[in-house]
Amino acid sequence: MAEELAQENPETPETEAAQETIKQRKNGLYPGVSDELAANMKSGWADTELRGLEPIPQATHTAARRAALSARFPGERLVVPAGNLKTRSNDTEYSFRASTEYAYLTGDQTQDGVLVLEPTKGGHEATIHLLPRSDRENGEFWLDGQGELWVGRRHSLTEAEQLLGIPANDVRELSSVLAEATGPVRVVRGFDAGVEAALTDKVTAERDEELRVFLSEMRRIKDDFEIAELQKACDATARGFEDVVKVLDKAEATSERYIEGTFFLRARVEGNDVGYGSICAAGPHATTLHWVRNDGPVRSGDLLLLDAGVETNDLYTADVTRTLPISGTFTPLQRKIYDAVHAAQEAGIAAVKPGAAYRDFHDAAQRVLTEHLVAWGLLGDLSVDKVLELGLQRRWTLHGTGHMLGIDVHDCAAARTETYVNGTLEPGMCLTVEPGLYFQADDLTVPEEYRGIGIRIEDDLLVTEDGNRNLSSALPRQADEVEAWMARLKG
Repeated sequence: MAEELAQENPETPETEAAQETIKQRKNGLYPGVSDELAANMKSGWADTELRGLEPIPQATHTAARRAALSARFPGERLVVPAGNLKTRSNDTEYSFRASTEYAYLTGDQTQDGVLVLEPTKGGHEATIHLLPRSDRENGEFWLDGQGELWVGRRHSLTEAEQLLGIPANDVRELSSVLAEATGPVRVVRGFDAGVEAALTDKVTAERDEELRVFLSEMRRIKDDFEIAELQKACDATARGFEDVVKVLDKAEATSERYIEGTFFLRARVEGNDVGYGSICAAGPHATTLHWVRNDGPVRSGDLLLLDAGVETNDLYTADVTRTLPISGTFTPLQRKIYDAVHAAQEAGIAAVKPGAAYRDFHDAAQRVLTEHLVAWGLLGDLSVDKVLELGLQRRWTLHGTGHMLGIDVHDCAAARTETYVNGTLEPGMCLTVEPGLYFQADDLTVPEEYRGIGIRIEDDLLVTEDGNRNLSSALPRQADEVEAWMARLKG
């Protein structure tokens, strides 16, 4: 990485004012900035303002979302920050990901942004507060580590207004404005300490939590834009799984990280990133639900549990799992267990329909898994109903059978229980169906040959008017189809 030009204790008066706002790196190689260089850097730049920009595709959708939010909290000032950069190490930062609430309401993804809904007689007036383009007068654009010659050009406030359909102001002036605000205020917490500090005597945790819960529940029903984004994410994810199958021989020669890197390439080429840490679990690692170390061996004869999802450039993510025989062919025992999980998933998917209780698909899948566990003699002489009553199947099923999906991989997580897990499915909801069986390598209650086998099958479902649509159906699920698919990809 390059070093910043400026250093602490600049020698020239020309740059002293700039040092108050420009973050400096210690031990830079240049002692300062001469008056001549400062003057030189101010001039000779072409006008790069972008004009006549069209609104982003989701601008009408974000406007509708803000209108719904406005209707819920009349007369109250609502503050929704994007968040700030987080330090990874010393003066390097993690890649920025805007807060879900901010991105959902604006379509913007820039760091330090803040959406403010000011109450009016007719509802609210929305303003987005952003960093303007880097200042060329004080040298920020080339001296500061976040200047545009270092990290790239930001949109001007005028450009942002055209793209987002929201009036834009300089976010650096917002704290003083918020500090003087009167009347009821709510803020989405946990993303911008400066914003929260400016509002510290104006907000309460209880009121702010009501705002967060409402925004989470708004996302239960996806609009057309969101559904299209989720389909795009699933389609790209399917191609990422195909990429992995094609290089399993290289993964065998290296480790699970070859699988992780292969899928990540697809995610970055077709989207923004992976939607969550990819689980590339080979052999007994498949029994660890969130195995993201991905540093283990990949061996022919074992299974690979790949749980991964592409996140689109608008931050909607797929969440898909396939359990694949690394050799291309299931062993008889692997197939027996795989078929049980597949049957459970089929039962779960069949239960996803409008008007059904949210819990129905989980209950249907758990019953099928339990029937197989009982038939295999793993639960003594207990009946299926008794096992389910006592929850004994959970030793091997471990987790719930699915969750809401959207701009968060575990979307709507702050929603009230009565509207989520105790609620009813409605058209436009998106959720995963992902039963699994996991026999730990040290589980002495199961036959030795079962130990170290973990299988999960996961798909992304959209609830439709008459049932459901499997958004990730491009990937095969039935065992014979999986083997044929892998053989075709391997050539």
